[in-house]
Amino acid sequence: MAIVRSPVGSISTPRRRRPAGWVVRGGAARSRAAMGSVWGRSGGDPRRDGTATRAVRAPSVDEDANGVNDVARARDDVEWGSRERASASGQATRAAMRAVKARGGTGRARARGADEARRVDFCVIGSGIAGLSYALDAAELGEVAVVTKARAFDASTSYAQGGISAVVDKLDSVEEHVKDTCVAGGFLCDESAVRAMVEDSKEAVEHLIARGTKFTRDERGELHLAREGGHSRHRIVHADDMTGKEIERALLEAAKAHPNITFYEYHFAMELLRTRDGERCAGALVVDETRGTTKTFVASTTVLACGGAGHLFPSTTNPMVCTGDGIAMATRAGVTVANMEFMQFHPTALYTGVGGAAKLSPNENAFLITEAVRGHGGRLYNVHGERFMSRYDEREELAPRDVVARSIDSEMKRTESPCVFLDITHVDPDEVRLNFPGVAAELDRRGLDMTTERVPVVPAAHYMCGGVSTNENGETSLRGLFACGEVAYTGVHGANRLASNSLLEGIVFARRAVRAVSNEMDALREELPALDVDEDALCQWIEEHCRELARGAVIKNFTSGHDTWERELRHEIQRIMWNAAGIVRTTAEMEHALGRLNEIAVMCDERATSMKGYTMALAEISNLLVAGRLMLRCALMRKESRGLHYTLDHPDSVEAEKRPTLICEDKESAAEVARIHVPLPR
Repeated sequence: MAIVRSPVGSISTPRRRRPAGWVVRGGAARSRAAMGSVWGRSGGDPRRDGTATRAVRAPSVDEDANGVNDVARARDDVEWGSRERASASGQATRAAMRAVKARGGTGRARARGADEARRVDFCVIGSGIAGLSYALDAAELGEVAVVTKARAFDASTSYAQGGISAVVDKLDSVEEHVKDTCVAGGFLCDESAVRAMVEDSKEAVEHLIARGTKFTRDERGELHLAREGGHSRHRIVHADDMTGKEIERALLEAAKAHPNITFYEYHFAMELLRTRDGERCAGALVVDETRGTTKTFVASTTVLACGGAGHLFPSTTNPMVCTGDGIAMATRAGVTVANMEFMQFHPTALYTGVGGAAKLSPNENAFLITEAVRGHGGRLYNVHGERFMSRYDEREELAPRDVVARSIDSEMKRTESPCVFLDITHVDPDEVRLNFPGVAAELDRRGLDMTTERVPVVPAAHYMCGGVSTNENGETSLRGLFACGEVAYTGVHGANRLASNSLLEGIVFARRAVRAVSNEMDALREELPALDVDEDALCQWIEEHCRELARGAVIKNFTSGHDTWERELRHEIQRIMWNAAGIVRTTAEMEHALGRLNEIAVMCDERATSMKGYTMALAEISNLLVAGRLMLRCALMRKESRGLHYTLDHPDSVEAEKRPTLICEDKESAAEVARIHVPLPR
């Protein structure tokens, strides 16, 4: 990626020269049988801390046994000795690898650039509703690798409480759901994308049920429908107040049972692979956290489904995995991103004392009090015991999230108090515990009884409405790369996401993406049947960051814990982002923050050099810095207030600004802003 200057700064900081992205080298066409790779035959215990096991597929019967043996011999021939022998070792490895491939081998020899090279039809990075939905449908077309940097269950989907919005009630309509979505989105939504999502909503729910999801039913056995802020109808399909956890359970069970899906848990996706001409994505470079070694996944289709960047802020409802990895990888590959200024803050995260919902460690998340509590009659009170939402919006507690979060923030500042209070004590206690068993149980565990006392709450970073720009089929600006779920910008959320539309977006556009690629699978396979990862480019990048290759520790100490320097730096980034890109913003604060994040990025590069490699913590910080600077740049470009973006310097909405904010970083173009006006749906 070239360094591209914009009126508000550069997303890249000057540093030593490095390769302009990963490249893949072409070769002669090969039959599909010869494309098979050797999968996970190394010995040793694949468990990490005794908590999770990495799923490994047995080699298929059509794999080239002779090639496998040749590769094994080639690997055995390579001596990984002292640092002085590193260069010779690398040359020997590459020579052995080329010899194996010339004889028709599988290409799994360990090069200096990467310890293992694997081929697959689909490489899916992420394991939430979007990633798993994509994987399950794609598995009917070919082999799928699901890569996730923690347990597969540790996705944002597992933390979703409220539900999935869908038009399943005969009193509801597609038009009403579309209108509610566009109104909540500040009329910045792509109506075509919204309509596509809503029209598929009923089928999406039916598909989840067919996959084994058990939603809450009423006394007649019909789906129980809740109502949340911004919705004009009861249309939230849910599983008590643990909807995401139930969906994740069902999809994960189905995916792990599918013979064409292999899970790579505790694998950190570092960079996207590109063809030598830079015109298409060809997979990903991944670090195996259990061994500290690298793998290259060469894939016909690569899918980013790895969530958002909630850990840019000191208080977030996101799980530990949400550090902007997908956004950062896509940006470094020159892929267009959009609307990064719109970060949604959930109005009601549990207040835990001094520091608000601040976490005890960088990996903890704030506990969310679901939107459905307000939809069920919950009321907000300030520290003086006064209801205050009527002062800010006639819809009161049922206003969209951006309005409620901004109102709470204003009330906290007005009363000089650290939190407000959510009260549902006027509702029958048995009814409360029946409808919100998960929330009630967690609050009980913390010594709070939501049926008899008010719950202290504060806003927390919750959902990234912008992301990697895609069309309605999940295609990005780089051929072969798709994005779905929170990491993607499909246009359906606009300037603010309507409650419970996130799970719907994830499954609908993931399945649309598979349908789009299904018609060209043969062509995609023909494009990459015998392409090999360019070891020279991989070696150059890894050697710049990890100088201990000769000892076999490709990413040295990758999974070591946060040390004091990294922990303090991460907290500084979070404080900077909260002050500059939180609920209320100013131009001066954002400009200052952008400058400071650029300085920190240089510090991180220097740190990686001095440490002779990245730790996982430092890699995550680097990705957060990319996402944070994109967020600030997009916010500075928008000369108005709309939805989740509220700036004191431009407090009103401006018709001329009613357009997405697009940023494309590549060697050909500078930042660009598209002008797409979005009318109110009829």
